[in-house]
Amino acid sequence: MSHHLDSPAARRDVRLDISDLYVFRGERGTVFVMNVNHSIATEVTGHRVPAGFHPDAQYEFKVDTNGDAIEDLTFRFTFDGPALRLHGLAGTHATHPEARGTLLAEGDVGTTVEGPDGLRLWTGRAGDPFWIEPGVLHAVGHALTDGTRADLPSTARAQNLFAGHTVYSIVLELPDRQLPYPHSVNVWARTNLATDAGGWRQVNRAGHPMIHPLFTQFHEDLGDELNATEPADDAANYGKLFADTVAAVVAAYGTATDPGAYGASVAARLLPDVLPYTVGTPAVYGFNGFNGRSLTDNAPDVMFSLATNTPVTIGLGSDSVTSPPRQQFPYVPQDGGPTATG
Repeated sequence: MSHHLDSPAARRDVRLDISDLYVFRGERGTVFVMNVNHSIATEVTGHRVPAGFHPDAQYEFKVDTNGDAIEDLTFRFTFDGPALRLHGLAGTHATHPEARGTLLAEGDVGTTVEGPDGLRLWTGRAGDPFWIEPGVLHAVGHALTDGTRADLPSTARAQNLFAGHTVYSIVLELPDRQLPYPHSVNVWARTNLATDAGGWRQVNRAGHPMIHPLFTQFHEDLGDELNATEPADDAANYGKLFADTVAAVVAAYGTATDPGAYGASVAARLLPDVLPYTVGTPAVYGFNGFNGRSLTDNAPDVMFSLATNTPVTIGLGSDSVTSPPRQQFPYVPQDGGPTATG
């Protein structure tokens, strides 16, 4: 899994569970995609999951424009049944869930909504563009947890766990005039839930894919902790843990002369947990570097191989999804899943 059902808090209401974040070049500018509320949750939890988006939640794209892992821009979606609103917040307001911001667009779920200067958005149910082979997923997770080589299964008959499943997608496309261009930014997604006391509680956040399968798949309390903290604190909070975890596996494989140094280099690449992207360029989340993430990047192979310093493949590619991504807005796959929730 990328971030699907990544912690106990996320599973309590999967409408708040961010399964994936994508950032890439679109037809008009930079595209942000956040997927939540995965249909597989019904099978995993045994409970019927409400369709759509949570009416008491904030769904946010965070953008850091100066490299300090603190958001300078926030694009916040809120929902009231079929109606949605998008607010933009900048500067110090971008960090506060209580700040109101500026209304940029409003409309209905399932329709393309136009905003100022070419901004557009779409929300609704879509096919899940992510793919994973569960046997490899669990084997790599155990290796990182136990500090051993991964006991990898054969991938000769690999099957995508998420084939036929759906998500609820939030798609936002910003024209170039609305972001520094060309300029490097860091992006993450976040969900907040209103509390009985009148404030907001951060439930989930996502930057890089596969962070939770690698480091918290069998350490779920850490998953809840990661989701509740801020990217700017990641290196101090989790740097040593990530470095030591990777170093132990690499030592077991014998693929680095200095496993500790290799582990530290991986931790430095992954923390803070934000997705780097240079505005205006093709996105690729690959072995040679991270620059956004397209809807067809093979994140599992990249991250599993990086964490073990050993070639690891799940035996699947983008052709294993039920519906391919669209070339035109809103880009996400059409909803074609027979096991869809709702």
